[in-house]
Amino acid sequence: MAAVARAKSLDHLVLTVKDIDATFKFYEQVLGMERTSFISPTDPSMQRHALKFGAQKINLHVSGKEFEPKAGSVQPGSGDLCFLVEDNVDEILPKLKEKGINVLEGGQVVGRTGAQGKLRSVYVRDPDGNLIEYDSPIDFSLR
Repeated sequence: MAAVARAKSLDHLVLTVKDIDATFKFYEQVLGMERTSFISPTDPSMQRHALKFGAQKINLHVSGKEFEPKAGSVQPGSGDLCFLVEDNVDEILPKLKEKGINVLEGGQVVGRTGAQGKLRSVYVRDPDGNLIEYDSPIDFSLR
């Protein structure tokens, strides 16, 4: 069966959160994202919130006050997000621990495979319990 369309990139995704301020703080301080607000094009009286990074963004819905249309079963903490980061995860690991952020997988950097190949990963949880993965590609030509 032929595809209806071909995906070329991700523009945004939506996270449902309990506390928007705690979410902003986490993503600003541990992933360097930028908080932004915008007016809903379908309802000019409604202000929306998002986190921007690169050419992408994460739209934020407060639990119980989600915007329509929305996913069929929204709830805080159901996300599993993987971010390619500019920094080496071996240097990120001690910084996370200094901030008191619990690092999963035994508090270590672990090997994984992502969409672009082999990765070195560090796993944490955001304030809602979403799984957040920091990844550095393994590029042996740089070593």
